[in-house]
Amino acid sequence: MKIDGNIANELFRAFNIQRWNDRPRPMDLYEMDKHAHKMMIAYCLGKYEESEGREIEWERLIRHSVFELFRRIVTSDIKSPILDQIRKNKQVYHQLNEYVYRQLQPKFTGTSLEEPLHDYLFAKHEGEGDLTDRVVSAAHIYASYLEFQSIFPVNPTYYQNIKIQTELSNTLNKYRDLVGIRKLINRLSVSNFIDLCGQLRYQIRWAQTPRVPQTTVLGHSMMVAVLSYFMTVDLPHCPKRIFNNFFCGIFHDLPEVVTRDIISPVKRASNELEDLISSIERELGEQEIFPLIESDWVSEIKYFTQNEFANKYIDNGETILAQGIDDITTNYNENRFSPLDGEIVRAADRFSAFLEAWNSCVAGIKSDEFLAALDKIKKEHLAKFRSPIDFASMFDDFDIDSLK
Repeated sequence: MKIDGNIANELFRAFNIQRWNDRPRPMDLYEMDKHAHKMMIAYCLGKYEESEGREIEWERLIRHSVFELFRRIVTSDIKSPILDQIRKNKQVYHQLNEYVYRQLQPKFTGTSLEEPLHDYLFAKHEGEGDLTDRVVSAAHIYASYLEFQSIFPVNPTYYQNIKIQTELSNTLNKYRDLVGIRKLINRLSVSNFIDLCGQLRYQIRWAQTPRVPQTTVLGHSMMVAVLSYFMTVDLPHCPKRIFNNFFCGIFHDLPEVVTRDIISPVKRASNELEDLISSIERELGEQEIFPLIESDWVSEIKYFTQNEFANKYIDNGETILAQGIDDITTNYNENRFSPLDGEIVRAADRFSAFLEAWNSCVAGIKSDEFLAALDKIKKEHLAKFRSPIDFASMFDDFDIDSLK
């Protein structure tokens, strides 16, 4: 799907939407960060259900989660408990969704997701409330529960704290039939993995440069995942290709939870330094990340986090580099090959960085560093990428000269 300025800017708004903004907070909590953490949790919950022989429709899980993020962007001032009450009144909820669609439809007009967006908002889905939906809903509640735990100690109104905590706990208990929720409630090791992932919301990107909004590594991961999904959805794709490209975006910066955000110019100061940093990331991952997850997930998480920007597939248990996106489409576009378009994830990563610098400059906080980064990223996408995807067109609506 072509990503134009309308869609990119609408998505970027999630970096500005604050959560729990009616309560004291030790730090700002943003919508984009919440959805990234939610998808990390959904991955774990879905994997546990699959281990029990149950089927998760991952492509639908991803598509609906992306649409829900856009709905939350449009309805940002409505608190979740109020939205839950609105859902119970079908007529009012339909009217709310009509408003959401009026805001979003012009941005998706002519894309392959225009009709699926309409169906998500208005169609009665077969199997609504099924296992896949329950995994997403449970992940949403648990992510909210963790957010509230972070602000509980600084909120002075004790009875309100207990009331909210009880409501979240009671709602979470409704999902105890899910294996992963039972493990999280009982604080087994996967809960430590989820906590570790959540630490990425404390790591501010471009930390050495004043800017707005101050995006986090966690929120950036969701941005990359959604952009990767948009770029993949129009390709011929097996379900695993969508799954891999999206969750590679979600987890691609996971090693930074143990190394912190080392900026690209430092990483690339020399080939030797870049290789050393990658080696350290792998070593620390073995020590601090992989022991927290189930052993049969480790190879997949490594697939997402090691050499993550390479086009690749798996054959007879061996990871093999593909010649390009066309090579994957022609020869390896089957679930058994587990194809991953690292080139797409890299383009999404760079475009996300571009949008971060662009939005700060538009807001009036700009620097020579930002302008140089914008120019460099745009030029590199104009100059290369032998790909069926027109990566350069993503920059058509962004005139760098207008910022100077």
